[in-house]
Amino acid sequence: MINFNYTEHYKKDASEFDYFEKRKGATAHDERRVREFIISKVGKNVNSILDVGCGRAWVADYFLQKGVKVHSLDISITNPAKAVKLYPSEHHSGIVADSFRLPFADNSFDCVIASEIIEHVINPAEFIKELFRVVKKGGELIITTPYKEKIQYYLCIHCNKKTPANAHLHSFDEKILEGLYKGDDLEKFSYETFGNKLLIFLRTYTILQFFSFRFWKLKDRFANFLFNKPVHIICVYRKKSEDIF
Repeated sequence: MINFNYTEHYKKDASEFDYFEKRKGATAHDERRVREFIISKVGKNVNSILDVGCGRAWVADYFLQKGVKVHSLDISITNPAKAVKLYPSEHHSGIVADSFRLPFADNSFDCVIASEIIEHVINPAEFIKELFRVVKKGGELIITTPYKEKIQYYLCIHCNKKTPANAHLHSFDEKILEGLYKGDDLEKFSYETFGNKLLIFLRTYTILQFFSFRFWKLKDRFANFLFNKPVHIICVYRKKSEDIF
């Protein structure tokens, strides 16, 4: 078990780094495609979303315009406070809470989104279990994370211990992610991989940024067919609609 005070770490992280800073270049393009993939997985009849680890609150920015109620959640007060200030709405609330102890009843949200978060948490299985608990029956939990990431370590100048780059504690593939939750209320697990390391290395975003999501996705699939090195994985855990006895 990795031992560190994640609560204090991510509170300080949010105060020291501006998650709302405008991205540029390849980073901006990569984040855009992650957002578009998530949007493509959210059901048309979703009325409420919990955005776990809300970061720059793009979920609120996009889905509030669609009339969806959004709860922007983070362990630090910094990002939810900025989120509600930037995107004020009677349908938008900022929540400060630990994702391992969510302050919501079972079956509270049509959709729960946790984008690029699970690789940071100490116990991924407990993380999924708690997030899935607040998904409504028939609803979905959407997770994105780096795919088969080779975690790099550096020697910390403060503690003189090996420290993972970008605070990434775990690496995932579809088998690991599917195995994190086997509850009786799980109806279906599905996934897609996307992004391509070669395309990123060749800086093709300078051209691909002008492609719509649909056409970029076709190019991306073809690139991964030729050179199978996806960057991200998105998975959806769907909760059963009927009661479980």
